[in-house]
Amino acid sequence: MHGGRTAAAHLGVLARSNAIPLRRVEEVLEEVGLAAVARRRIGGFSLGMKQRLGIAAALLGDPPVLLFDEPLNGLDPEGVRWVRGLFRRLAAEGRTVFVSSHLMSEMEHTADHLVVVGRGRLIADESLSAFAARGRGSSVTVRTPDAGALAAVLTGRAGRSGRTARSGWW
Repeated sequence: MHGGRTAAAHLGVLARSNAIPLRRVEEVLEEVGLAAVARRRIGGFSLGMKQRLGIAAALLGDPPVLLFDEPLNGLDPEGVRWVRGLFRRLAAEGRTVFVSSHLMSEMEHTADHLVVVGRGRLIADESLSAFAARGRGSSVTVRTPDAGALAAVLTGRAGRSGRTARSGWW
């Protein structure tokens, strides 16, 4: 986003370059709560306002699949509630809404289904409740080059250790 452009001008450029009717600019600005500041320069926007403008840009083409990366960053509590409601409404319309976040506690209030990817591998593809249930275990897997030293430290702190079939410690 160029800080010298207005919110309406920024979305107007995106609309024109993607053959989207200009009327969508006003519609999405209204939808994200920025209609009143549409003629203000983006450089004066708060982080939360910039987040809303980014969401407006994502909605501009009325896509069936949306991907948001850390969309709650910078939003005030009202903005967080609004985004949660927006995502649920979009999903209820039949759209697919992907939300990328490192805050699992936030996902608890935002998502119904989790797809967790780590280091390029699929870690989980399940309901939020099934994923949360996995974290309620009483053990942790640790890999170490010196298993004996780790076992001594754990035992000295009233911990338990034991070898698994894969030669790891738990």
